[in-house]
Amino acid sequence: MIKVNLTQRIWLAFISLIVLLALSVIIIYPISIKDTLTEETYRMIEREQDRILTYPLFDFIDPPQDSGQFFENAETDSVGHFFIEDTLSKGAKGDLPPADILREMATNAFKQESVRGRYELQFDGATAFYVIKKANIIGLPAYHISYMWDSYRDQMVNKLWERLLYLFLLTSVLSLLPAIWLKHYLRQPLIILGNHLEQIANRDWKDPLQWKGDEDFQRLSDQFERMRRNLNHYDRAQKTFIQHASHELKTPIMVVKSYAQSVKDGILPKGNLEETMDVIIEESNRMERRVIDMLYFTKLDSLKEETLTQEEIIFGSLAFNIEERFRAQRDDVKIYVENSDVRLKGDPKQLEVLLENLIENALRYALTSIWIRAELKEDTIILSVENDGEKIPEQDMSQLFNPFYKGNKGKFGLGLAIVKRISELHNGHPEVENTDLGVKIKVFLPHVVEAPKPKVKKKNKKNEK
Repeated sequence: MIKVNLTQRIWLAFISLIVLLALSVIIIYPISIKDTLTEETYRMIEREQDRILTYPLFDFIDPPQDSGQFFENAETDSVGHFFIEDTLSKGAKGDLPPADILREMATNAFKQESVRGRYELQFDGATAFYVIKKANIIGLPAYHISYMWDSYRDQMVNKLWERLLYLFLLTSVLSLLPAIWLKHYLRQPLIILGNHLEQIANRDWKDPLQWKGDEDFQRLSDQFERMRRNLNHYDRAQKTFIQHASHELKTPIMVVKSYAQSVKDGILPKGNLEETMDVIIEESNRMERRVIDMLYFTKLDSLKEETLTQEEIIFGSLAFNIEERFRAQRDDVKIYVENSDVRLKGDPKQLEVLLENLIENALRYALTSIWIRAELKEDTIILSVENDGEKIPEQDMSQLFNPFYKGNKGKFGLGLAIVKRISELHNGHPEVENTDLGVKIKVFLPHVVEAPKPKVKKKNKKNEK
């Protein structure tokens, strides 16, 4: 397949348009113009015929002419006239054509029943158009025959073809101007867009792109600008993620390394070997949990392209299981599960992680109680975890679900970010609010209702044989 650039496509489009126009004119024009000029020839003959009849007829009755004089008339745009009386005893008078043509005209005249009729005939490779009209000469019935040769029509066709050719050439030349303008008009924004794409290919997406003017190009520039901002945001988020992850892992690594070096040097920071090794194990577990959270957080991004597992889950089966695991972490906090019979659809493992992170976050702030609820409102299921702890400052509300954002008692800063990602994977979203009791974090999920399955009629065994 031949590859062409934008400029070549524009020129090909204009040339194709001109060629199609020329072919249409060549095919349609001769047919239509000849029919039109033929009709105009007949009308001219009839006008001349009516004009002649307003004057005395004998002014046009001359001796018969020879055939050479007929062809002289045929080569001009004049209209010839002659008369035939409605009797065979008298001959025709006027501008008579050759005998063969005269005989055919007279035959058609005697056969004609209408007052006026149009005819044409071929003679010696040319066409003669004539009109026969019934008339009276000194009270006697007669036929007035007016004729014109097709040379007039052909001359008019040739003149029109000549003018049309000039017009077509002029139009073709003038069409080059909009083609040149269109080429520059289209290339300018595309060159600018190409330069910005080249910058993005080189990971340089700082310069904004704004195109004012054409609505379509402006919409394209707006889409490009949104892409640039998203890439810029993603790049900053990646850098922030790496910086926070490095900072969070740096502390436990330093503790483990320093304690291990101390043991190697025969120094026990905690007084004995067992307590010193417990610190190393604790920091290693802490580091492991953070690595697991980071891996799970990044894994959720790849799940956007996959089909989400949808299973029907009873809320209580998740909530009571998680409540039992977290009950021992704080003996002074009571965990309550409400509306345990609510059914929802989603990925069981992801929803379990979602509730675990919400409850773990609530345990850090709760004073005495945590409430885990599920509510069904119209086509939405609301999962919420509420605690009676200190309320969240207003300036922290909008950043609570950002990765690595930690409140006054936060640890790693990925728990609520994971909650947000899982909510979005289920086509939902999280919200946080301060209540009369303390703080409530809600997750809104769509309520997926399956169509009822058709009932299968059971066969009556008595009727089976």
